[in-house]
Amino acid sequence: MEPPIETVLVATDGSDPADRAARHGIALAATTGADLHALAVVDEAARRVAETALAESDADDVLTEAGEQAVASVADLAADSPAAPSVTTAVRPGTPHRVISEYADEHDVDVVVAGTEGRSGLDRVLLGSVAENVLRTSTRPVLVVPPGAGDPDADQTPYDELLVPTDGSDGAEAATEWAIGLAEHYDAPLHALFAADATPFPTTVRSQQLLDALDTAGNDAIEAVRQRGEAAGVDVVGAVGAGAPAPTILEFCEDEPIDLVVMGSHGRSGLDRFLLGSVTEHVVREGDVPVLCVPMRESED
Repeated sequence: MEPPIETVLVATDGSDPADRAARHGIALAATTGADLHALAVVDEAARRVAETALAESDADDVLTEAGEQAVASVADLAADSPAAPSVTTAVRPGTPHRVISEYADEHDVDVVVAGTEGRSGLDRVLLGSVAENVLRTSTRPVLVVPPGAGDPDADQTPYDELLVPTDGSDGAEAATEWAIGLAEHYDAPLHALFAADATPFPTTVRSQQLLDALDTAGNDAIEAVRQRGEAAGVDVVGAVGAGAPAPTILEFCEDEPIDLVVMGSHGRSGLDRFLLGSVTEHVVREGDVPVLCVPMRESED
């Protein structure tokens, strides 16, 4: 089960976080044989601001030139990488997350790559507005690279240890499919983690029964991942942690040499499609490990 990655799109604004994300996009494309695209968006809001400081005839030229420099930077990074994948570059005007989505649809992109900080200089605990909007609205997997993430290895195995949090839900199922495919491709072990969280429930004499039930549910969810991994020749290591899901995932990433987290992003349809799951959002905002956020399959709508 190879990862279904034939086209990777790097969204860039030329910032350091964007270049950091681009390195991961380049490694992903190079090691899966995918086509690589780099897209910069001339933000309409930024253009209006520029028009107040520059002559109207100059604003578009200045911002377009900045976009061209941003995508050229990605192309230069790709040229310097061991596999040196070719890059298709584009600069387009509009609202960034909408243009990114339209471009992804136009080119049938399999994975969108974005950094979690942009030129706005937001604190690391806040998603940059573009990345956040892409995550909230994308129907395609989005690889989010946080500020604390290191550069991927240049030895054709950028991700040596993968983690898939699971709760047995449909969202976790979609993420598991991707996690197993990537683990198989990179010949990497896959960690499956279930968080047995009893904190929403009051402490009673039946608390131990509840914990036992959660533990059983966790082992069942992990066993389902293990069986799928076994069928694909992937070594799955399971763990059931006690506590709220997001802190449990973050603590696991600190204790284990995890290079990539693969998890569900949001719901399937209607309003759910525009709501980023709270656990995923917390992990993306607080963690130092790249997260591949996988939405439910379009066919399940």
